[in-house]
Amino acid sequence: MAKENTKYIFVVGGVISGVGKGITSSSLGLILKNRGLAVTSIKIDPYINVDAGTMNPTEHGEVFVLSDKDETDQDMGNYERFLDVNLTRINYMTTGRVYQSVIERERNLEYKGKCVEVVPHIPQEVIRRIKEAGKKAEADVVIVEVGGTIGEYQNMLFLEAARMMKIEHPHDVIFVMVSYLPIPSKVGEMKTKPTQHASRLLNGSGIQADILIARAEIKLDEKRKEKIALSCNILPERIISAPDVDSIYDIPLNFEKENLSDRLCSLLGVTCKKPDAKKWNAWKNFVRKTHNSKGIVKIAMIGKYFETGDFVLSDSYLSVIEAIKYSAYAQGRKPVFSWLNSVDYEKNPAKLKELKKYDGIVVPGGFGARGVEGILSAVKFARENKIPYLGLCYGMQMIVIEYARNVLGLKDANTREVNPDSKNIVIDVMESQKEHLKNNSYGGSMRLGAYKAIIKDGTVARSAYGKKEVEERHRHRYEVNPAYIEALEAKGLVFSGRSPEGQLMEIAELPKSKHPFFLGTQFHPEFLARPLTPHPLFTAFIKACIKK
Repeated sequence: MAKENTKYIFVVGGVISGVGKGITSSSLGLILKNRGLAVTSIKIDPYINVDAGTMNPTEHGEVFVLSDKDETDQDMGNYERFLDVNLTRINYMTTGRVYQSVIERERNLEYKGKCVEVVPHIPQEVIRRIKEAGKKAEADVVIVEVGGTIGEYQNMLFLEAARMMKIEHPHDVIFVMVSYLPIPSKVGEMKTKPTQHASRLLNGSGIQADILIARAEIKLDEKRKEKIALSCNILPERIISAPDVDSIYDIPLNFEKENLSDRLCSLLGVTCKKPDAKKWNAWKNFVRKTHNSKGIVKIAMIGKYFETGDFVLSDSYLSVIEAIKYSAYAQGRKPVFSWLNSVDYEKNPAKLKELKKYDGIVVPGGFGARGVEGILSAVKFARENKIPYLGLCYGMQMIVIEYARNVLGLKDANTREVNPDSKNIVIDVMESQKEHLKNNSYGGSMRLGAYKAIIKDGTVARSAYGKKEVEERHRHRYEVNPAYIEALEAKGLVFSGRSPEGQLMEIAELPKSKHPFFLGTQFHPEFLARPLTPHPLFTAFIKACIKK
């Protein structure tokens, strides 16, 4: 049911990319939700791609999969984690998706013979999607993050849609600009001029920012705040300082120190309840744990997407990192990550010995042949040396291949993805996927979204979950080959999670009598980990790491 006078907050970014629009949007949602408002969030990506599924993770970051199968930008994960909600495909749009919808409607004569133009029809489609998302969520407030940076050609039509909404709903739409204030090292002074230019570029789109989030290395001083207020036509009290913090989860607390939710409620013309003390204290306690720990837990992340430098690692595996953090914090530990390139173990197998110094090993998802032999060597080392191991999707497939080779004795065991000529394809393409691959149909064609799994009694997985049936999110084309399941289990590998019909293997593990923790999932449990509700499999893994 649609609510009357739904409010809309557009979040835009100035000066540089990566300024923190996603975390800002997530934090705005959290503080407004804590004031009793129903909130939903939307991400607008300016890419021509229809979804994020075909984007390279080393360039764009991880692909976050929603329960309804949509492959989206990583910011959608932040929204879900901060708001503790499950979003759907209506909460995500790209330039490609919007144009595709308009063209399909034109082909179906839904425009009744009109000349279909970029303006107004593209912005109108954007507006339709925004309103539909608010209606579906029965939201009091819809937060819309516009991707890209003010002044770019790519997001011009999205800003036009925002401007049109402001005209249509003058009392229901506000704008938050997140801008960066650099401090050049040789100058030693915070500079406001780039933000002034960004504000004027935004004005050139017919938009005036109502709130300015001032991102900088340090807290904004009053002199700069006054200067920005004068130059950008914003009241000083609406300029919110957002200095660098150790944890992104501090940001909502910092916003509330400056009474941001009060200012937002006033601008939106809504009556907000007093902050929910119980929920807010729960968040504060979580944030406290991110800073105070009884010790550390050393985690080796062995992956494939390390080719463009360390600066992309956190984006490539963002949800995995956060899921580990939540479980570690809950156990009073701070996780310390080491990024290990699997290719190094192929070039120098002697380096495997370094794995002994870690409390646990994680092999996250991935695609392709590069580095696979290095990963398999690391899996074997973890199994034989009793190092806690968690494999996610590709990481579970590596468990099966390694076990088939070194325990079952099938030395050429492999996945069809890597070596289709192997005599022992223990990981094979799903039957439903063969036609997609034959026709080069890759986008949005994998096994995606939420599926149920049945967990076997007396297993590590069952102990962790504490229940028989679970639902987890997937993103893959390949599965354990049923022809090898009986032989693998006869040699001690346990398939503790299966699809309801029993045909698809969802979890592989070794019993605790053989290994402290050696488990892999075909699904991606990291997508359901939340700050206040860590995922049980990650928690079981962290507990095993602490014992080690």
